[in-house]
Amino acid sequence: MYVRALSVTDFRSWSHADLTFAPGVSVLVGANGQGKTNLVEAVGYLATLSSHRVAGDAPLIRRGAAAATVRAVVVNEGRELTVQVEIAAGRANRARVNRAPVRSPREVLGIVRTVVFAPEDLALVRGDPGERRRFLDDLLVARAPRWAGARADYDKVLRQRSALLKTARHARGDTSTLDVWDAHLARAGAVLVAGRLELAAALAPHVRDAYAEVAPESVAVDARYRSKVATVDEIGVAGADVPPVEDLEVVLLEEMRRRRRQEIERGVCLVGPHRDDLELVLGEGPAKGYASHGESWSMALALRLGGFELLRGEGSEPVLVLDDVFAELDVRRRRALARTAGRAEQVLVTAAVDDDVPGELQGARYVVDSGTVSEILGAGRTTGGVTGGPEA
Repeated sequence: MYVRALSVTDFRSWSHADLTFAPGVSVLVGANGQGKTNLVEAVGYLATLSSHRVAGDAPLIRRGAAAATVRAVVVNEGRELTVQVEIAAGRANRARVNRAPVRSPREVLGIVRTVVFAPEDLALVRGDPGERRRFLDDLLVARAPRWAGARADYDKVLRQRSALLKTARHARGDTSTLDVWDAHLARAGAVLVAGRLELAAALAPHVRDAYAEVAPESVAVDARYRSKVATVDEIGVAGADVPPVEDLEVVLLEEMRRRRRQEIERGVCLVGPHRDDLELVLGEGPAKGYASHGESWSMALALRLGGFELLRGEGSEPVLVLDDVFAELDVRRRRALARTAGRAEQVLVTAAVDDDVPGELQGARYVVDSGTVSEILGAGRTTGGVTGGPEA
């Protein structure tokens, strides 16, 4: 799969930009603040309906504009599809496939698949568990778009139950409504936990192999799903297969009932996959807090490359996006990343200077400067640029 054309309107710094790409490597070179990352961010948005840089959609809309539009032409096994998402301020986003509107933007998930490696990925190792949960859930959706619905269902029930917990102490002992939402949360949570457990088990061998490639002199690593509910981990360890959703549902429901008083006192949900983590192990101990700077970068890189190899092995060839990361890596890690990139059908790279990009990554070059994008055609010749706005 590859992106043949990308168009953005009022997205981040760009009032408008049109680019065409080919399979293989495409490198966007430009100084910081010129908008090169905004362009690959737009590709990633079509894949996940979220940004790898900010939590919400509002910063993606150019200052002063009412909405932003991202459109791409995607080629998958010879078949072309055009996907478009309009990111709106103050109303629901809208999407189109081949110019026909779809009922929900989630229906476009799976048309574009990406694996994005960016400087922010250091938070996968050093950040809080929410960073790693998002990594798992985004990878779930990349494997099978239906998981976006499962995640949305869980988030909706979680918000409702959290609101009920905050008012439960004034309900004079009537917890019947809470009982109903306990059951809903346990069911939705069990589905999500089962998916994450299966994903973590499938991902771990790829992470171990990738880490061994980028840091061959280091100790072995591992990635394991860890639930805050001890019984979930016990079930997972007891059998080679992922526990049945029904068993997980029972365990979560029992834990909610056991901790209900504590939850009511605190007004928050203390049980469920929103409390879980992907435990990263370095040697015999946790990577977080103990890994050096170089080991942390190697682990973050191994997680992304592991996800890339998992998707490729399952027939979902993703676009590999390398956003301004080569300047952060030493020579060995650059070469390891370049070797993996060489196996991708399409690689989109951003860099402040061309010298940051390993020589192994030969392909199209684009210069991003002063609100224009120009492709270098050879012998110093460039195409005409397109006008953009100032960096937001």
